[in-house]
Amino acid sequence: MESSVLYEGDLNLKATELRLGLPGTAEPEKQNPVTGRTNKRSSPGDDHKGSKGDSDAKNCDCQNPPAAKAQVVGWPPVRSFRKNSFLPKKTEAETGMFVKVSMDGAPYLRKIDLKIYKGYSELLKALENMFKLTIGVYSEREGYKGSEYAPTYEDKDGDWMLVGDVPWDMFITSCKRLRIMKGSEAKGLTCGA
Repeated sequence: MESSVLYEGDLNLKATELRLGLPGTAEPEKQNPVTGRTNKRSSPGDDHKGSKGDSDAKNCDCQNPPAAKAQVVGWPPVRSFRKNSFLPKKTEAETGMFVKVSMDGAPYLRKIDLKIYKGYSELLKALENMFKLTIGVYSEREGYKGSEYAPTYEDKDGDWMLVGDVPWDMFITSCKRLRIMKGSEAKGLTCGA
């Protein structure tokens, strides 16, 4: 394919020429030799009978519009806040109260739902099974004495407290995350610390 370059002085006018068409195509629009139509789409206001004649009007797609296509699933896009407004609201009982649980020396975190436990004894049994350790029994005077590990939690104020220092209902509403510390580190933690 040979392209002619027009030079006027030292200007390359062919390179700066503005053209309509797809990028990378240097050819003008072509007519299909069989149908006599160009590769351009016609606009709704085009009248093919006036300029091209009756023979080309028979080949025109304006008289036979294409069949309606099925709507693509997920189209048009809907923003997430609108999707959420159509979903039914979950009650407080359906939503969990998930908190992260970490343990000193364990390379991973776990997440548990505090709403499924009825009290401290069930929570401590679940933590023992989850991390394969023995926590022991909590007493208000001695804490978790005799146990190698002591479960602590961070409340809404950012204070770290021993699990069991406050009533269960208050614990559920104020607990942000749990941490199972070594017993020696947890000795200074008491209610109100």
